[in-house]
Amino acid sequence: MASWRRLAGRALRGLAGLRGERAPRGRCLHTENHDPARLETSSAKSLMDIGTRRIFSSDHDIFRQSVRKFFQEAVVPYHAEWEKAGQVSRELWEKAGQQGLLGVNVSEECGGIGGDLFSAAVVWEEQMYVNCTGPGFSLHSDIVMPYIANYGSQEQIERFIPEMAAGKCIGAIAMTEPGAGSDLQGVRTFGKKNGSDWILNGSKVFITNGWMSDLVIVVAVTNREARSPAHGISLFLVENGMKGFVKGRKLEKIGLKAQDTAELFFEDVRLPASALLGQENKGFYYLMAELPQERLLIADMAIASCEFMFEETRNYVKQRKAFGKTIAHLQTVQHKLAELKTQICVGRAFLDSCLQLHAAKRLDSATASMAKYWASDLQNSVATQCVQLHGGWGYMWEYPIAKSFVDSRVQPIYGGTNEIMKELIARDIVSDK
Repeated sequence: MASWRRLAGRALRGLAGLRGERAPRGRCLHTENHDPARLETSSAKSLMDIGTRRIFSSDHDIFRQSVRKFFQEAVVPYHAEWEKAGQVSRELWEKAGQQGLLGVNVSEECGGIGGDLFSAAVVWEEQMYVNCTGPGFSLHSDIVMPYIANYGSQEQIERFIPEMAAGKCIGAIAMTEPGAGSDLQGVRTFGKKNGSDWILNGSKVFITNGWMSDLVIVVAVTNREARSPAHGISLFLVENGMKGFVKGRKLEKIGLKAQDTAELFFEDVRLPASALLGQENKGFYYLMAELPQERLLIADMAIASCEFMFEETRNYVKQRKAFGKTIAHLQTVQHKLAELKTQICVGRAFLDSCLQLHAAKRLDSATASMAKYWASDLQNSVATQCVQLHGGWGYMWEYPIAKSFVDSRVQPIYGGTNEIMKELIARDIVSDK
C-alpha cells in the first residue's frame, strides 16, 4: 500500500511541478506533454490503454498505473458485498486517502494533493474502467471539496479539507428536494437568521454519499423577499450529529447499488455563523460557477464507461460462438463494433478538448452542458447495443455489461437533466448578448 502511495506521490509531484515547494493557493497546476507521438484512443490496441492521449504525460501514466492497481485490488474484490450493503466501507475511504486519491485537484496549501485536473480525470476514468460505481470519490473530491476550497473561510478550509483528503470526513452536497430537481430556484429548504445563528428547516432527496456523509453542503433559501430566488440562496456546512439533522433511509435504486444515496431532513437545526459557506445570498452564483466541473466529470466518466463497455463486448464477441464460429466473424457484429468505436472515439476527442479547456479555466456553461448531455446519451446508447451483442447473457447480473447498463441510466438525469442541458445550450445559441 505504501509503495502505491509513493508511486502516486512521485507522479503528482511531477505533475504539480512542486519539487519540494508548496503549490500557491487557488492555482490549478498543469504540465504540457512534450511527446507528440502518443497515440489517441482510435489508434490504440485498447480504448483503456495507459500511455495514450495527448492531454496526458508520462507522469500521468505513472499515476494511472497506481490508481488502476488500487481499484483492481482495493475495490473490485469487495464491490459485490458493497452492492448488497448499499454502501462501500469506511475503510475504503481511508485507504483512498492514504493513496492520495482524494482531493487530487485541490491545492496542497488548502490541504489537498495539489495535482492537476488531468490527474483528477485519471481517478474518474479508472473507476469506470473497473465498472465499480460504489465509491463516491468524484463527488467528494471534485464537487464538494472545491466549494470549500474556493469559497470557504480559512477556518473552514483548515478544519475540513485535510480530513476530507484523508478520507476521514466524507462529503456530500444537498441540492435536490422532493419538489425541486434541476430547477435550483425552486428550493424550499429555509435558513432563518436567529441572532448570529441560523435555524435550518427542510428536506433533501437523492443525496449521493448522504448516508455515510460526515459533512453536507446544504443549499437553502435565506431571503424569501429577494427580487428573484437566485438572489436569496445560501450554502451551509452541516455536520453529521448536529441536533435536528436526520438521515432517512438508504434509497433502493435500480443501479449504482453500492453507492449510498439517502434522504436528509433538517428539523430546526441550529447552525453557528461559521457554518455559512461564502457570503450570504451568494449561493446560487457559487453553484453556477461550479456546475460546469460537475457536468464535465459526469461526461468524462460516461465516455470512460463507454470505453469499458466496448472492450468488454469486444472480448465477449471474440469468444462467443454461434453457427460454428465466433460471432465476431459475423459482418453485422463487425459493423456494429465499427460504429460503436467510432462514436466513442469522437466523444473522447470532444471530452479531451473540454478537459483542456477546463484546465485553462475556459470551459463555459454551454460547452459543459453539451459534454454532459452528449456523453451520457452516448453512454446509454452504447450500453443498450452492448447488451444486445451479449444476447441473453447481457441480461444476467453476473455479467459486467448488465451492471453497466443499469448504472448508465441515471447519467442523463443527475447533474441537471439532459433536457435542461439542451435549454442551456439553446439559450446560448439564441441569445443576443
